Amino acid sequence: MTTALTMVKPGGKYANEKFFGVRHVQCILCFFCLAMSYAWRVNLSVAVVAMSDNSNNTAQNNTDHSEEADGSEFDFFNSERYYSFTKDQRAYMLGSFFYGYVVTQVPGGYFAQIYGAKTMLMYGLGIAALITILSPLSLQLGGWFALCCMRFAMGLSQGAVHPATHALLAKWSPAQERGLLGTLCYSGAQFGTVVMLATSGYIADSFMGWPSIFYLGGACGFLWMIFWYVFSASTPEEHRLISPEELKYITESRSDGKMQSAEKLAPTPWKSIFTSLPFLSLLVVHCTHMFGFWLLLTQIPTYMKAIYGKDIKESALSSALPYMVMLLMSFFFVWLSKVLQKKEGLSLSFNRKIFNTIGHWVPMVSLIALGYVPQDNSALAITLLTVTVGISAATYLGFQVNHIDLSPNYAGTLMGLTNGAANVMSGIAPIIVGWIVHDEKNVHEWRLVFLLAAAFYFVGNLLFVIFGRTEVQWWDSPRDNKEDAEQGTPLAPNGQVK
Repeated sequence: MTTALTMVKPGGKYANEKFFGVRHVQCILCFFCLAMSYAWRVNLSVAVVAMSDNSNNTAQNNTDHSEEADGSEFDFFNSERYYSFTKDQRAYMLGSFFYGYVVTQVPGGYFAQIYGAKTMLMYGLGIAALITILSPLSLQLGGWFALCCMRFAMGLSQGAVHPATHALLAKWSPAQERGLLGTLCYSGAQFGTVVMLATSGYIADSFMGWPSIFYLGGACGFLWMIFWYVFSASTPEEHRLISPEELKYITESRSDGKMQSAEKLAPTPWKSIFTSLPFLSLLVVHCTHMFGFWLLLTQIPTYMKAIYGKDIKESALSSALPYMVMLLMSFFFVWLSKVLQKKEGLSLSFNRKIFNTIGHWVPMVSLIALGYVPQDNSALAITLLTVTVGISAATYLGFQVNHIDLSPNYAGTLMGLTNGAANVMSGIAPIIVGWIVHDEKNVHEWRLVFLLAAAFYFVGNLLFVIFGRTEVQWWDSPRDNKEDAEQGTPLAPNGQVK
């Protein structure tokens, strides 16, 4: 099997420099990990419609479910049972995941560094898969509030996914392949979203009913765990199937600094991180990106229906189209990045910043244009929406892998910090829209929303272009002498121990 994974390029510096290797297997597994994570996030948005679909056969409102529970026998598929939810109850059910998700971002990154990405993703996805399967049961026995608790717990379990994936990429990705391998991992998010939005309606209408949306999703999670346990490792040094040539290629080209094992890693240099301009610019651009991205995805359906009279939620194709375009564009940008890398004189820093600029300032222009589209031209509005979301895939080659550039040893923690803050911004976005938009049919109020999101995109990318860096920061690397290297003591800016 090792031979099949380790094709040697004659005349190359290393085996596996250009071909499919064990490092790609890790990223493919992460691709499906992210796919299921995002599929489980959005499955409730479809299922809540399906489980509320039959007004003539509706269970007692879940604000008081005691009589319902007493008079009913347990039904595994629960497919003939329908519920009536208030607008507030739906909002709590859909939002409870993110309340838990924010809490475990930083701890998830820290524990991924200590215990390894393999362990964190195994337990995180395993717990989330179990919760997914138990979701219909929790709704039947405890009503909408019990489902909220389950979604909150799922958020807690998935909080480590992004930080742990970054920690794994830091160990497995050669510097020149970081954009490619990062895109391969994180494009799974769009794949999972597209598959869930495109298939959930058909699954809910099948003989298994709407609960099968949860059962099938959870079963896929347990299947993934088998492959993950057998074929993954937190570091290339720990993988039993990797060839010596590929191991040499990865370890000698993944970082300019020194990668430390969990046992020898120095304590996280919190003060140095929070006083680092490159990190602060990364934090800001991540927050502004998520503000604009989630404002768009959560509010556009309301905007399209109020201004253009078009309910894109009713069409699975319309709902999935922006994500589908984003998935395809992510690999187009990988190809373009490879072309640019062959050009002499184009640095990694230029590569990161040009793709980040494409992923922010092109959507900025399309957002502004969206606010001025005539009300009788819904097709143009959907086109601009799709462009805005699709082009943002360029950020996979921009700020989204910059955590590893700055600090391979603490990449998981950095991702936890920025992703946690960014998801807080994601929750703030709908609130700000509520402050601005008092009349959903007032196009001028919506125009202000789009201008605000465009301003966020502009400022965030501008700061990243000015202050962003791709060099490994001094606080990531230990001192060169053997004793301190074993202890993992971080360097001060002048090369002395802090």
